[in-house]
Amino acid sequence: MSEYPSFDLSGQVALVTGAARGLGHAISKSLAHAGADVALGLRNVNTADELAAQIEQLGRRVLKVQLDVTKLDQIETGVKAVIERFGRIDILVNNAGLGPENPAELVSEADFDLTVAVNLKGTFFVSQAVGRQMIKQRYGRVINLGSQAGHVALPGEAIYCMTKAGIAHLTKCLAVEWGKYNINVNNVAPTFIATPGTEPALSDPRFRAEVEERIAGLHRIGKPVEVCGAIVFLASPAASLITGDTLLIDGGWTAR
Repeated sequence: MSEYPSFDLSGQVALVTGAARGLGHAISKSLAHAGADVALGLRNVNTADELAAQIEQLGRRVLKVQLDVTKLDQIETGVKAVIERFGRIDILVNNAGLGPENPAELVSEADFDLTVAVNLKGTFFVSQAVGRQMIKQRYGRVINLGSQAGHVALPGEAIYCMTKAGIAHLTKCLAVEWGKYNINVNNVAPTFIATPGTEPALSDPRFRAEVEERIAGLHRIGKPVEVCGAIVFLASPAASLITGDTLLIDGGWTAR
């Protein structure tokens, strides 16, 4: 082991789900900047051409794969395509997620099922498919995208909060099961981050002011790059002794 921590991902292969926009877009570029080749898991494979070009401009290999995390056949074929192209998967970032907002008494079965299917079922089955390859390799880094919502109650987001709490515990379970194969599994839990997905809510001045007040330490909305730093760290050799953990990136929200 090196005397100094290394954050270099050169020669590694990463798969990022939900890579087309928002955090997934930023995470994919950050992993490439750190040295990794990147497979972009996309709900529509005909998107993200510009992102793919940007990754290639960084000198990395890139592959776009059709991967709707609610469809197990696409998970299987998508992961297989990545392995056929690159020969391995060293890093998995389970970024795909959503959360239709509604008071608990008004949540529809369709919204419940979709949120669970993407956030929990998708995270598990993508992890399973990639985990099988990582077990063969005897190496891997799985990084789940949770949320501060898995640790605090957000009114109107009961189902989203439930799934993100589930991801935090799933992280522990997979870390314990797969540690013997040299696979680390961790969870990153951001606060509100300025992305296209949060823009409609954060464009309401009253809501934005309330969020900034609840972010008790820093009193500002987070930027995607501030989440990417944690992803790169947990994927790197520098985090080799960290597993089963949840890293909150919440500006102090949960410290209050």
